[in-house]
Formats: sequence, structure tokens, C-alpha cells
Amino acid sequence: MESTFRKLLRYFFSGTLFIVPLTATAYFIFVSFSWLDSLLNLPYPGLGFVIILVAITGFGYLTSNLAFQTLSTWFDHGMNRIPLVKLIYSSLKDLLNAFVGDKKKFNKPVLVKINNENQLFQIGFITQGDLTSLGLNDMVSVYLPHSYAFSGIHYIVPKENIKPLNISGPVAMKYIVSGGISGFNEQQ
Repeated sequence: MESTFRKLLRYFFSGTLFIVPLTATAYFIFVSFSWLDSLLNLPYPGLGFVIILVAITGFGYLTSNLAFQTLSTWFDHGMNRIPLVKLIYSSLKDLLNAFVGDKKKFNKPVLVKINNENQLFQIGFITQGDLTSLGLNDMVSVYLPHSYAFSGIHYIVPKENIKPLNISGPVAMKYIVSGGISGFNEQQ
């Protein structure tokens, strides 16, 4: 009787591991669509998402078009002239470019020695490999993302304290953000 109960309990937890992430994802998508549709006051569920997806893709097409690049450059220049707006706008633009732009920055995962005494290491990404303009010839700029958050910390690290990793940027980011739960065997 006890082994049957243990099997049932194991099956229950196995089902939970499958259903909870699936249900949470579906619920998040449903709530996001509903919220977006309520903002736009649309009669059909999901139509707001489709409209925004088409609009963003359209802007993407226009910004990659040579004629629109001049307008985009002019707009960026204008935004970068307003003191507080410049800080927010340029930071967000650079962050988004680091993930999805042509100049992706999170593509050089490294292992960073944080503490010699305790042999503590952390996985991060080289964001600037040459800091000679700052007089820091043997240093690199490394971003260390936090787990389960869209934040991180930035360090200037001696080159001798980093070791390049032979994994892709997305796999390293997934490993870091998951708190080390997602393994490196899941190459994308």
C-alpha cells in the first residue's frame, strides 16, 4: 500500500512539474492579451497583440530602410540633446541593442574570478574588451547578470581574472538567469 502511495505521489509531482509552468505561461499570455485589448478597447481577444506585432515589425522594416535611417538618426540626435530623456532613452536603446541589435554585446560569455581567497567565480559577459582610452590597458568591462531578474552588476576586471567560455551567449544567459538550473547541454 505504501509503495502505491509513493508512486501516486511521484506521479502527482511529475504532473505538477509539467502542468504548472505550462499553465503559468498560458495564463501570463492570456492576461497580457486581455490587458492589451482592454487598453485599445478592441472587441476580439488577441487583436491588440497582432496590431502591436505588425506595428513593431513595420517600424523594424522602416528603420532598416536607408531613407528612414536619416529620420531615425535625426530623431536619436534630438532625443540625446534632452538631459534626463537622454539618460533613459540612450540607456534603454543600448540595452535593447545589446540583446537584439546588430551589435549584440552578450555574445562573449566568460568565467570571472570574483574572490581569490575563496575561489569564487561568476559567469558574465565582456561588454568592452579594450579600455585603453580610459588608461586601463589590462582591464575589460564585464557585465554580471543577476538570477531571476532583469538586472546585474558591472565590473572592470583584470584580464587575468577572466576565462572565455566555449558556449553561446543565449545559453550562458539562460544558465545565469535560471540560477544555474538550466544546464549547458541545452545548446540552442
